[in-house]
Amino acid sequence: MPSTRTRHTRTTPPPAARRTHRALTLAALLLLAANLRAAITGVPPVLDTLQTAFHLTGTQVSVLTTLPVLCLGAFAPAAPALARRTSTETVLAAACTLTLAGILTRTFPTPAALFTGTLLAGAGIALGNVLMPAVVKRHFPDRVGTMTGLTMTLMAATGALAAGLAVPLTTYAGWREALTLWAVPATAAGAVWTLLATRRTRQRPETTGTAGTATARPSVLRSPLAWAVAALLGIVSLCFYVLVAWTPDIMRDQGYPAAEAGAMTSLMLTVGIPLGLAVPVAATRVTDQRPLVAAVIALKAAGLSGILLAPQHAWVWTGVLGIAIGAAFPLAMTLLSLRSPDPATAARLSAMAQTGGYLLAGCGPAAIGILHTFTGSWHTPLLLLITLTVPELAVGLVAARPGFVGAR
Repeated sequence: MPSTRTRHTRTTPPPAARRTHRALTLAALLLLAANLRAAITGVPPVLDTLQTAFHLTGTQVSVLTTLPVLCLGAFAPAAPALARRTSTETVLAAACTLTLAGILTRTFPTPAALFTGTLLAGAGIALGNVLMPAVVKRHFPDRVGTMTGLTMTLMAATGALAAGLAVPLTTYAGWREALTLWAVPATAAGAVWTLLATRRTRQRPETTGTAGTATARPSVLRSPLAWAVAALLGIVSLCFYVLVAWTPDIMRDQGYPAAEAGAMTSLMLTVGIPLGLAVPVAATRVTDQRPLVAAVIALKAAGLSGILLAPQHAWVWTGVLGIAIGAAFPLAMTLLSLRSPDPATAARLSAMAQTGGYLLAGCGPAAIGILHTFTGSWHTPLLLLITLTVPELAVGLVAARPGFVGAR
């Protein structure tokens, strides 16, 4: 008797539908990137206002500034597992919703709401951070450098914009309005990713991709290359957050006025914005990224050494550091895609690297601050940061060597 079971065949969408889906995915990716820094960087400039409004202690303020970075590491491992059980689109829609919920929650006038909202926003941003390289790898495999560059540039630009607008908006409208502003891009990102998730559920699940795979894959934890990429991202993140946190204090202790020290920090962050686009593109146009890694780390060592040995030229050295840290993070994020043979591996490698990287980075500013307090000067902390460029170069040369995680 012939079987009545219907065989399901996967049909290829027409070209117009593929182009529409690709354009929608691009819009969703860029909106996601626009939400991965602003909800964090908009808070530190108004900490004094928040401390007064919520009657926070010094310890609570320290926790509030460290909590988002720790969230980026703590929640990162959940992203690939959730994507395998549902889909990447569903997880990213949830991530944007969590970010939106966090932004709105922390506007309630209680310390509990402030910390809970920060935790929720940090969790959403962590999920988005991890899965963004996987989205690039799956949907834009022929444009990894360009797409990574666009997302890095948007992250840096919106982060700088949030920091720059925080004080003026707080002055003219209030701290709630200053923080709530970033609910707008979070709402837009959540809507587009929800649309993509709905479209995905109407299709047959793919046998490979970020959401799952039918083939068992080796653990990235057993790959020396994966550990090198993770270590590189960890040291890069550590140095970035330490310099953002302590550069104003370092410059003030060198005799510069507070306003000028703040302007130097702003220069350091602004210089790196265009590099977020240029460096990933350059990295994908060569098969061996080791010379690029070596050049970036050499610039970082030169900038740190200059501040230590010739602080009278601090404007020059902060500019050099801006180039170095502005190039280092996009380069490390690009390596997550370049060292991954497929989107699923990109998601797992991203989770591994960002878990260790952000947990390390979250502890960095506090550790450097304690070292400064113990020694009474910035010489030892700066020497430690200079010394860290040696292991950074060692793991960077391994991470930048041609090859894939899991390949023999």
